[in-house]
Amino acid sequence: MLERVTVTSYLAPLREGGSLPGLVEADNLGTYVLKFRGAGQGPLALVAEIIGGELARRLGFRTPELALADLDPRIARSEPDEEIQDLLKASAGINLAVDYLPGSAGFDPLGWTADEDFASELLWFDALIQNVDRTWRNPNLLVWHKNIWLIDHGAALYFHHDWSRAAPDKPFDARQHVVKDRAKRLAEAHERLAPKITAELLAEVTGDVPPDWFGERGADAYAAQLLNRAPLVPEVIRL
Repeated sequence: MLERVTVTSYLAPLREGGSLPGLVEADNLGTYVLKFRGAGQGPLALVAEIIGGELARRLGFRTPELALADLDPRIARSEPDEEIQDLLKASAGINLAVDYLPGSAGFDPLGWTADEDFASELLWFDALIQNVDRTWRNPNLLVWHKNIWLIDHGAALYFHHDWSRAAPDKPFDARQHVVKDRAKRLAEAHERLAPKITAELLAEVTGDVPPDWFGERGADAYAAQLLNRAPLVPEVIRL
């Protein structure tokens, strides 16, 4: 289960993303990037963040620790920006906190060369969760302590906005994927990762999501989609 924390102070908005996440402190003395349930993308983006992030961690990728953070709407009173005030008020209660990685830098595909095994596993993983937001323009990768970390999975699992698009064999367009040119060992990546996608693992990962964040379908539907898609990943990738 994800750690539960309480937000004690709102530090600053992070305006890089469209959902306006914020930098906060919590009662465990941790500093987090808070992703708001009341943002325009709604709770389904947080569902994708949890399933994508926790599944990545269990497959061996580096990704920041996640926590469920309780936000008191009274914190909004000290915020002068009306847009942020409204967002804080709309997000009272449980939100998603992502561990802040101080001093991290954005992944530069021209300055960093991902090894072929990592690149292949990353592309395989993104094809599994249908993450369309790992492009050259927006890699959603950080470099921290000389290692590559995966962040921002809110655009993954996009089928949950329209479950009629949830076919396990839905093609994945990888032509703009940030590590496509280095992903030369996809068959080996499939052999390593596909057997790890089990019903038990998916039950654990989907169980981390607060049940009221799911939309028209619950945890079992997500688990079934990913379980059925895993064996098909090499067939759905379009390079």
